Amino acid sequence: MHVTLVHVEVYPAHRAEFIAATRLNQEASLQEPGNRRFDVLQSPDNPDHFILYEAYVSAEAAAAHKQTTHYLTWRDTVASWMAKPRQGVLYEGLFPKE
Repeated sequence: MHVTLVHVEVYPAHRAEFIAATRLNQEASLQEPGNRRFDVLQSPDNPDHFILYEAYVSAEAAAAHKQTTHYLTWRDTVASWMAKPRQGVLYEGLFPKE
């Protein structure tokens, strides 16, 4: 499984808007055929820090996600709300196996 942990730091004034926009992206992403998981996590110590846990069956399915209308809309909508550029860290999902 192809897993990406996307670290996002947003400006406090845009936190609620970011959460709302990210929820729309998350809900649509879960409908993609190659998606296995899409969690949105918020730090209890820093409520402006989020991690998006994205699991796809393959690198190709993850790349296809970045071509979807919902992802492109999310990316463009939230770009100016980020306090610093988002950082995606790739992992290989070992368990569960498909």
